[in-house]
Amino acid sequence: MADRVRINIALQGGGAHGAFTWGVLDRLLEEDRLEIAAISGTSAGALNGAALKAGLLEGGAEGARASLTRLWQEISGVGDMRMSGWMNLALPFAALATDLWETAFDVSPQGIAAQVFSPYALGPGWTNPLTPIVERLDFSKVCAMDGPRLFINATNVRTGKIGVFSGPKITANALLASGCLPTVFQAVEEPDPETGLPETWWDGGYSGNPALFPLYDRALPDDLVIVAINPIRRDALPTSPLAIQNRLNEISFNAPLLRDLRAIAFVKRLLAQGRIEPGSMKDVSLHLIADDALMNSLSGSSKMLPTERLLSRLKEAGRQAASAFLAEHGDKLGKTGSTDPTLLLD
Repeated sequence: MADRVRINIALQGGGAHGAFTWGVLDRLLEEDRLEIAAISGTSAGALNGAALKAGLLEGGAEGARASLTRLWQEISGVGDMRMSGWMNLALPFAALATDLWETAFDVSPQGIAAQVFSPYALGPGWTNPLTPIVERLDFSKVCAMDGPRLFINATNVRTGKIGVFSGPKITANALLASGCLPTVFQAVEEPDPETGLPETWWDGGYSGNPALFPLYDRALPDDLVIVAINPIRRDALPTSPLAIQNRLNEISFNAPLLRDLRAIAFVKRLLAQGRIEPGSMKDVSLHLIADDALMNSLSGSSKMLPTERLLSRLKEAGRQAASAFLAEHGDKLGKTGSTDPTLLLD
């Protein structure tokens, strides 16, 4: 058997589109030679990371695949995530109706409602549809010192800075905070992982999608595999209200990742020029798994509509993307990077 290769994985957020990452992980877990040393995740990436770690500790690779499958099967039953739990029960066909409306008019009725109504309008009557799913995770394993290190990212509402939750500080609230879109969900209250003081949190995508710096620890491997959901590039000019809003959100949520990629490119340039000593800073071996063509074809609103059909399509696309990556670049893992960060910045 070939020597095992230790890798770090960074998982972007993107609502229901996170099922693409499910597929990628499902395929990577079939590779006996790969060992996941650390995970950094935001929003859907945080949920995937938590389910992955809990499953690995419960039953190895097959346990992780089963854990991810359970997670997304439960998410497929949520309905439109922009509606409070009781509203989806009252309107069981809301997701279908919204999808048909957006297809016909290229306008999101839920997006319009978000500009008029606040998730706080319902007060204590509001419920987060993801709460029961998150609370069913085994946090004794999610927070365990064994297995891959796990980092969950959220954005501090008061300061606008990133909060990175790890170890015992990863709670159900921390996971919910990581995916808390402010126009859809009420802010999540949870102590700051650094200060311990009470704070409120929004989606981690605003400050780190996902954060890469926790993976620069010297004890962790150099190989960093980013599973990207939000396309960095769109060649077509968005002209409809829905398309414009979708692109604005993509740019906003990609900005932290582009910042981190610039830092990686800067360090590599300094090392190549001999301006810093080798080993003084992390020389990341960067890899990327994505399917921009697919993501460009999906509407932004589909991120909030986790239908079984969509999730199945995304999972299969993720598996295919991971298989293509392994076929083309698998032999580079543990040796060198397969993605030049400067090319992603052009």
